[in-house]
Amino acid sequence: MPVNHKKDSPLLPVRHPEKDFFIADIFDNLAFKDDMASMEHPMFSLSKNKDLRAIKYERNGISVEISPNAQHGLPTIFDKDVLLYCGSLLMEQVNKGIIPLKTLRFSTHDLLVTTNRPTNGEAYKNLEKALKRLTGVMITTNIKTNEIEQSEGFHLVDSYHFIKSDFSKERRVGLEITLSDWFYNSIIGKEVLTISRDYFRLGKATERRLYEIARKQCGKQKQCAIGLKILKDKAGSTGSLRKFRFFIRQIAEDNFLPDYEISLSSHDVVTFKNRRFVKTLPGEPRGYEDLPHISDQALRKAEQIVMDSGTGWSFHAIREQYTEELINGFDPKNVNGAFINFVKSKVRTRP
Repeated sequence: MPVNHKKDSPLLPVRHPEKDFFIADIFDNLAFKDDMASMEHPMFSLSKNKDLRAIKYERNGISVEISPNAQHGLPTIFDKDVLLYCGSLLMEQVNKGIIPLKTLRFSTHDLLVTTNRPTNGEAYKNLEKALKRLTGVMITTNIKTNEIEQSEGFHLVDSYHFIKSDFSKERRVGLEITLSDWFYNSIIGKEVLTISRDYFRLGKATERRLYEIARKQCGKQKQCAIGLKILKDKAGSTGSLRKFRFFIRQIAEDNFLPDYEISLSSHDVVTFKNRRFVKTLPGEPRGYEDLPHISDQALRKAEQIVMDSGTGWSFHAIREQYTEELINGFDPKNVNGAFINFVKSKVRTRP
Protein backbone atom coordinates (compact mmCIF):
# COMPACT_ATOMS: atom_id res chain seq x y z
CA MET A 1 0.00 0.00 0.00
CA PRO A 2 1.58 3.30 -1.05
CA VAL A 3 1.86 6.19 1.38
CA ASN A 4 -1.05 8.60 1.13
CA HIS A 5 0.99 11.73 0.56
CA LYS A 6 -0.43 15.18 1.13
CA LYS A 7 0.06 18.07 -1.29
CA ASP A 8 2.65 19.43 1.09
CA SER A 9 4.37 16.05 1.42
CA PRO A 10 7.81 16.36 3.02
CA LEU A 11 9.07 13.78 0.52
CA LEU A 12 11.44 15.06 -2.13
CA PRO A 13 9.93 15.24 -5.62
CA VAL A 14 10.62 12.54 -8.18
CA ARG A 15 13.40 14.35 -10.00
CA HIS A 16 13.37 12.20 -13.13
CA PRO A 17 9.76 11.23 -13.93
CA GLU A 18 10.65 10.70 -17.60
CA LYS A 19 13.66 8.45 -18.06
CA ASP A 20 15.26 7.18 -21.21
CA PHE A 21 14.49 3.59 -22.18
CA PHE A 22 17.61 2.02 -20.65
CA ILE A 23 17.39 3.79 -17.29
CA ALA A 24 13.66 3.13 -17.06
CA ASP A 25 14.39 -0.56 -17.57
CA ILE A 26 16.92 -0.52 -14.72
CA PHE A 27 14.72 1.51 -12.40
CA ASP A 28 11.51 -0.45 -12.99
CA ASN A 29 13.13 -3.85 -12.51
CA LEU A 30 15.81 -3.21 -9.90
CA ALA A 31 14.90 -4.25 -6.36
CA PHE A 32 16.72 -1.89 -4.02
CA LYS A 33 18.65 -3.78 -1.34
CA ASP A 34 20.10 -2.57 1.97
CA ASP A 35 22.64 -4.59 3.96
CA MET A 36 21.29 -5.69 7.35
CA ALA A 37 24.47 -4.94 9.30
CA SER A 38 24.44 -1.19 8.65
CA MET A 39 20.65 -1.11 8.99
CA GLU A 40 21.00 -2.50 12.51
CA HIS A 41 23.92 -0.37 13.70
CA PRO A 42 24.80 3.34 13.24
CA MET A 43 27.64 3.38 10.72
CA PHE A 44 26.87 6.64 8.89
CA SER A 45 26.80 10.24 10.05
CA LEU A 46 23.49 12.09 10.17
CA SER A 47 25.21 15.49 10.04
CA LYS A 48 24.98 17.83 7.05
CA ASN A 49 28.30 19.40 8.00
CA LYS A 50 31.73 17.79 7.89
CA ASP A 51 31.74 15.28 10.74
CA LEU A 52 35.19 14.62 12.20
CA ARG A 53 34.05 12.58 15.21
CA ALA A 54 35.54 9.20 15.98
CA ILE A 55 32.57 6.96 16.78
CA LYS A 56 32.52 3.97 19.08
CA TYR A 57 29.26 2.05 19.39
CA GLU A 58 28.70 -1.01 21.56
CA ARG A 59 25.52 -2.97 22.15
CA ASN A 60 24.78 -6.61 23.01
CA GLY A 61 28.34 -7.76 22.32
CA ILE A 62 28.60 -5.90 19.01
CA SER A 63 31.23 -3.19 18.68
CA VAL A 64 31.81 -0.71 15.87
CA GLU A 65 34.62 1.84 15.75
CA ILE A 66 34.52 4.40 12.97
CA SER A 67 37.41 6.79 12.29
CA PRO A 68 36.87 9.58 9.75
CA ASN A 69 39.31 10.81 7.17
CA ALA A 70 40.81 14.02 8.56
CA GLN A 71 40.21 15.87 5.30
CA HIS A 72 36.78 14.58 4.26
CA GLY A 73 35.09 13.45 7.48
CA LEU A 74 32.66 10.59 8.08
CA PRO A 75 30.47 9.20 5.29
CA THR A 76 26.86 10.34 5.58
CA ILE A 77 23.61 8.40 5.29
CA PHE A 78 23.21 10.05 1.86
CA ASP A 79 26.63 8.75 0.77
CA LYS A 80 25.21 5.30 1.45
CA ASP A 81 23.18 5.66 -1.78
CA VAL A 82 26.31 4.53 -3.61
CA LEU A 83 26.40 1.27 -1.64
CA LEU A 84 22.66 0.75 -2.04
CA TYR A 85 22.97 1.07 -5.81
CA CYS A 86 26.04 -1.19 -6.01
CA GLY A 87 24.56 -3.77 -3.64
CA SER A 88 21.30 -3.86 -5.60
CA LEU A 89 23.15 -4.46 -8.88
CA LEU A 90 25.21 -7.25 -7.31
CA MET A 91 22.17 -8.84 -5.65
CA GLU A 92 20.43 -8.96 -9.01
CA GLN A 93 23.30 -11.13 -10.28
CA VAL A 94 23.35 -13.30 -7.15
CA ASN A 95 19.63 -14.02 -7.55
CA LYS A 96 20.38 -15.25 -11.08
CA GLY A 97 22.94 -17.71 -9.71
CA ILE A 98 25.92 -15.60 -10.77
CA ILE A 99 28.76 -14.87 -8.34
CA PRO A 100 29.66 -11.28 -9.29
CA LEU A 101 33.02 -9.57 -8.93
CA LYS A 102 33.37 -6.96 -6.21
CA THR A 103 34.50 -4.40 -8.79
CA LEU A 104 31.63 -2.82 -10.70
CA ARG A 105 31.58 -0.47 -13.68
CA PHE A 106 28.46 1.53 -14.52
CA SER A 107 27.17 4.89 -15.74
CA THR A 108 27.40 7.73 -13.21
CA HIS A 109 24.26 9.20 -14.79
CA ASP A 110 22.32 5.98 -14.13
CA LEU A 111 23.41 6.01 -10.48
CA LEU A 112 22.27 9.61 -10.01
CA VAL A 113 18.92 9.12 -11.76
CA THR A 114 18.12 5.82 -10.05
CA THR A 115 18.81 7.25 -6.58
CA ASN A 116 16.72 10.37 -7.35
CA ARG A 117 19.64 12.80 -7.37
CA PRO A 118 20.15 15.83 -9.62
CA THR A 119 22.36 15.32 -12.68
CA ASN A 120 23.96 18.75 -12.89
CA GLY A 121 27.63 19.53 -12.43
CA GLU A 122 27.22 20.05 -8.69
CA ALA A 123 25.71 16.56 -8.36
CA TYR A 124 28.81 14.97 -9.90
CA LYS A 125 31.03 16.95 -7.52
CA ASN A 126 28.91 15.80 -4.55
CA LEU A 127 29.17 12.21 -5.76
CA GLU A 128 32.95 12.47 -5.82
CA LYS A 129 32.93 13.90 -2.29
CA ALA A 130 30.79 10.96 -1.16
CA LEU A 131 33.25 8.50 -2.68
CA LYS A 132 36.14 10.21 -0.92
CA ARG A 133 34.35 9.81 2.41
CA LEU A 134 33.49 6.16 1.70
CA THR A 135 37.08 5.34 0.77
CA GLY A 136 38.58 7.47 3.54
CA VAL A 137 36.68 6.15 6.55
CA MET A 138 38.26 3.37 8.62
CA ILE A 139 35.95 0.86 10.28
CA THR A 140 36.80 -1.79 12.85
CA THR A 141 34.01 -4.13 13.94
CA ASN A 142 33.27 -7.67 15.08
CA ILE A 143 30.11 -7.80 12.96
CA LYS A 144 30.34 -10.80 10.64
CA THR A 145 29.08 -10.71 7.07
CA ASN A 146 28.41 -14.06 5.45
CA GLU A 147 29.80 -15.61 8.69
CA ILE A 148 33.19 -13.95 8.09
CA GLU A 149 34.64 -11.48 10.58
CA GLN A 150 36.97 -8.83 9.20
CA SER A 151 40.05 -9.06 11.42
CA GLU A 152 41.42 -5.63 10.53
CA GLY A 153 40.14 -2.16 9.77
CA PHE A 154 38.58 -1.56 6.37
CA HIS A 155 37.09 1.13 4.16
CA LEU A 156 33.52 0.82 2.88
CA VAL A 157 34.79 1.33 -0.67
CA ASP A 158 38.31 0.10 -1.46
CA SER A 159 38.77 2.29 -4.52
CA TYR A 160 36.96 4.23 -7.23
CA HIS A 161 37.83 5.57 -10.66
CA PHE A 162 35.88 7.96 -12.86
CA ILE A 163 35.87 7.18 -16.57
CA LYS A 164 35.83 10.43 -18.51
CA SER A 165 34.37 11.14 -21.92
CA ASP A 166 36.70 11.16 -24.91
CA PHE A 167 34.89 14.27 -26.14
CA SER A 168 34.93 16.18 -22.87
CA LYS A 169 37.63 15.39 -20.33
CA GLU A 170 35.54 17.17 -17.68
CA ARG A 171 32.51 14.95 -18.20
CA ARG A 172 32.62 11.85 -16.00
CA VAL A 173 30.44 9.37 -17.85
CA GLY A 174 31.41 6.16 -16.07
CA LEU A 175 32.43 4.97 -12.63
CA GLU A 176 34.40 1.94 -11.54
CA ILE A 177 34.08 0.98 -7.85
CA THR A 178 35.77 -1.77 -5.87
CA LEU A 179 33.77 -2.60 -2.75
CA SER A 180 35.22 -3.70 0.59
CA ASP A 181 35.25 -7.43 1.36
CA TRP A 182 33.05 -6.76 4.39
CA PHE A 183 30.26 -5.14 2.38
CA TYR A 184 30.68 -7.50 -0.58
CA ASN A 185 30.34 -10.53 1.71
CA SER A 186 27.03 -9.23 3.02
CA ILE A 187 25.66 -9.24 -0.54
CA ILE A 188 27.05 -12.66 -1.44
CA GLY A 189 25.60 -14.00 1.82
CA LYS A 190 22.20 -12.46 0.91
CA GLU A 191 22.21 -10.55 4.20
CA VAL A 192 20.06 -7.81 2.73
CA LEU A 193 16.49 -6.52 2.86
CA THR A 194 14.45 -4.92 0.11
CA ILE A 195 13.69 -1.24 0.71
CA SER A 196 11.13 1.14 -0.76
CA ARG A 197 12.02 3.31 -3.74
CA ASP A 198 10.61 6.22 -1.76
CA TYR A 199 13.60 5.87 0.57
CA PHE A 200 15.51 8.03 -1.93
CA ARG A 201 12.84 10.73 -1.57
CA LEU A 202 13.48 11.15 2.15
CA GLY A 203 15.28 14.47 2.44
CA LYS A 204 16.42 14.35 6.06
CA ALA A 205 19.12 12.06 7.38
CA THR A 206 17.22 10.99 10.50
CA GLU A 207 14.17 10.09 8.39
CA ARG A 208 16.27 7.71 6.33
CA ARG A 209 17.80 6.19 9.43
CA LEU A 210 14.40 5.67 11.08
CA TYR A 211 13.09 3.94 7.96
CA GLU A 212 16.10 1.59 7.97
CA ILE A 213 15.56 0.72 11.63
CA ALA A 214 11.84 0.15 11.10
CA ARG A 215 12.52 -2.07 8.09
CA LYS A 216 15.14 -4.09 9.99
CA GLN A 217 13.38 -4.36 13.36
CA CYS A 218 9.77 -4.60 12.25
CA GLY A 219 10.20 -6.19 8.85
CA LYS A 220 6.96 -7.81 7.75
CA GLN A 221 5.48 -8.02 11.22
CA LYS A 222 2.31 -6.09 11.93
CA GLN A 223 4.19 -3.77 14.28
CA CYS A 224 7.15 -3.49 16.62
CA ALA A 225 8.10 -1.22 19.50
CA ILE A 226 11.36 0.21 20.79
CA GLY A 227 12.29 2.60 23.60
CA LEU A 228 13.02 6.17 22.55
CA LYS A 229 16.50 6.22 24.12
CA ILE A 230 17.50 2.93 22.47
CA LEU A 231 16.13 4.16 19.15
CA LYS A 232 18.13 7.38 19.45
CA ASP A 233 21.33 5.40 20.05
CA LYS A 234 20.65 3.00 17.18
CA ALA A 235 19.91 5.92 14.87
CA GLY A 236 23.23 7.53 15.72
CA SER A 237 21.59 10.83 16.64
CA THR A 238 23.95 13.24 18.43
CA GLY A 239 21.29 15.74 19.54
CA SER A 240 19.47 15.78 22.86
CA LEU A 241 16.78 13.24 23.72
CA ARG A 242 14.30 16.12 23.90
CA LYS A 243 15.11 17.20 20.34
CA PHE A 244 14.90 13.60 19.09
CA ARG A 245 11.50 13.20 20.80
CA PHE A 246 10.25 16.33 19.04
CA PHE A 247 11.47 14.99 15.69
CA ILE A 248 9.68 11.66 16.21
CA ARG A 249 6.43 13.45 17.03
CA GLN A 250 6.76 15.57 13.90
CA ILE A 251 7.23 12.50 11.70
CA ALA A 252 4.27 10.81 13.39
CA GLU A 253 2.11 13.85 12.63
CA ASP A 254 3.24 14.15 9.00
CA ASN A 255 2.77 10.38 8.46
CA PHE A 256 4.87 10.09 5.32
CA LEU A 257 7.51 7.46 6.21
CA PRO A 258 7.50 4.77 3.47
CA ASP A 259 5.99 1.41 4.48
CA TYR A 260 5.61 2.26 8.18
CA GLU A 261 3.53 4.51 10.41
CA ILE A 262 5.25 5.77 13.53
CA SER A 263 3.84 6.76 16.91
CA LEU A 264 5.26 7.81 20.29
CA SER A 265 3.60 6.97 23.59
CA SER A 266 3.61 9.08 26.73
CA HIS A 267 6.11 6.57 28.17
CA ASP A 268 8.65 7.22 25.39
CA VAL A 269 7.93 4.00 23.50
CA VAL A 270 8.12 4.30 19.70
CA THR A 271 5.89 1.96 17.70
CA PHE A 272 6.29 1.24 13.99
CA LYS A 273 3.19 -0.14 12.25
CA ASN A 274 3.56 -1.91 8.92
CA ARG A 275 1.41 -0.28 6.22
CA ARG A 276 1.82 -3.37 4.02
CA PHE A 277 0.62 -5.87 6.60
CA VAL A 278 -2.56 -7.57 5.34
CA LYS A 279 -4.69 -10.42 6.61
CA THR A 280 -5.15 -13.17 4.05
CA LEU A 281 -8.54 -14.60 3.21
CA PRO A 282 -9.39 -18.34 3.01
CA GLY A 283 -7.96 -19.85 -0.15
CA GLU A 284 -5.30 -17.16 -0.59
CA PRO A 285 -1.56 -17.86 -0.24
CA ARG A 286 -0.43 -18.27 3.33
CA GLY A 287 0.05 -14.95 5.13
CA TYR A 288 1.03 -13.80 8.56
CA GLU A 289 -2.29 -13.97 10.39
CA ASP A 290 -2.86 -17.66 9.65
CA LEU A 291 0.58 -18.93 10.69
CA PRO A 292 0.97 -21.35 13.64
CA HIS A 293 0.81 -19.44 16.92
CA ILE A 294 3.92 -19.23 19.09
CA SER A 295 3.05 -19.16 22.79
CA ASP A 296 3.98 -16.19 24.97
CA GLN A 297 6.06 -18.54 27.14
CA ALA A 298 8.08 -19.70 24.14
CA LEU A 299 8.57 -16.09 23.01
CA ARG A 300 9.83 -15.03 26.45
CA LYS A 301 12.15 -18.03 26.67
CA ALA A 302 13.52 -17.39 23.17
CA GLU A 303 14.07 -13.70 23.87
CA GLN A 304 15.99 -14.60 27.03
CA ILE A 305 18.15 -17.03 25.04
CA VAL A 306 19.00 -14.24 22.60
CA MET A 307 19.83 -11.81 25.41
CA ASP A 308 21.97 -14.35 27.28
CA SER A 309 23.91 -15.30 24.15
CA GLY A 310 25.53 -11.87 23.86
CA THR A 311 26.21 -12.49 20.17
CA GLY A 312 24.48 -9.33 18.95
CA TRP A 313 21.40 -10.91 17.40
CA SER A 314 18.15 -8.95 17.40
CA PHE A 315 15.30 -11.09 18.74
CA HIS A 316 12.95 -9.44 16.24
CA ALA A 317 15.29 -10.30 13.36
CA ILE A 318 15.39 -13.98 14.36
CA ARG A 319 11.63 -14.11 14.79
CA GLU A 320 11.18 -12.55 11.34
CA GLN A 321 13.44 -15.20 9.81
CA TYR A 322 11.46 -17.95 11.53
CA THR A 323 8.23 -16.41 10.23
CA GLU A 324 9.67 -16.47 6.71
CA GLU A 325 10.43 -20.19 7.16
CA LEU A 326 6.79 -20.81 8.14
CA ILE A 327 5.49 -18.80 5.18
CA ASN A 328 7.75 -20.78 2.85
CA GLY A 329 6.15 -24.04 3.95
CA PHE A 330 7.95 -25.13 7.12
CA ASP A 331 5.27 -26.96 9.14
CA PRO A 332 6.68 -28.32 12.43
CA LYS A 333 4.68 -30.65 14.66
CA ASN A 334 5.64 -28.53 17.66
CA VAL A 335 5.89 -24.90 16.56
CA ASN A 336 7.12 -23.71 19.99
CA GLY A 337 9.88 -26.31 20.29
CA ALA A 338 10.94 -25.74 16.70
CA PHE A 339 11.12 -22.00 17.33
CA ILE A 340 13.32 -22.46 20.42
CA ASN A 341 15.65 -24.77 18.47
CA PHE A 342 15.74 -22.27 15.60
CA VAL A 343 16.76 -19.50 18.02
CA LYS A 344 19.44 -21.66 19.65
CA SER A 345 20.97 -22.51 16.27
CA LYS A 346 21.02 -18.82 15.27
CA VAL A 347 22.75 -17.50 18.37
CA ARG A 348 25.62 -19.95 18.09
CA THR A 349 27.23 -17.41 15.76
CA ARG A 350 27.15 -13.63 15.47
CA PRO A 351 24.83 -12.03 12.90
